[in-house]
Amino acid sequence: MSIIHITEQTFEQEVRNASVPVLVDFWADWCGPCRMLAPVIDELEQEYRGKLCVGKIDIDDQPNLAFMHKVMSIPTVVLFVHGKEVNRLIGLRDKSELKKAIEDVLK
Repeated sequence: MSIIHITEQTFEQEVRNASVPVLVDFWADWCGPCRMLAPVIDELEQEYRGKLCVGKIDIDDQPNLAFMHKVMSIPTVVLFVHGKEVNRLIGLRDKSELKKAIEDVLK
């Protein structure tokens, strides 16, 4: 498994029906902090492969998903369990903060 690029068409299958928790990174190509966070998201995907699914939603390509999930600023990282939001981290966060949020969900 690798990072999935989530669209309106795949959200139901990839997030709502996922068998493991899903970390979703709402981002945009023009967003500097998003680009700074990208390698951290890649590392987390590798570290938690099999226990956590990692997806990205480009808010420019998927504005309706950003609107539906009330994403007002980016980067925004949302953790979903059984299709329900359980945690949200807004802004550039360090890896340890993201790992703590993930570990809380995996308990």
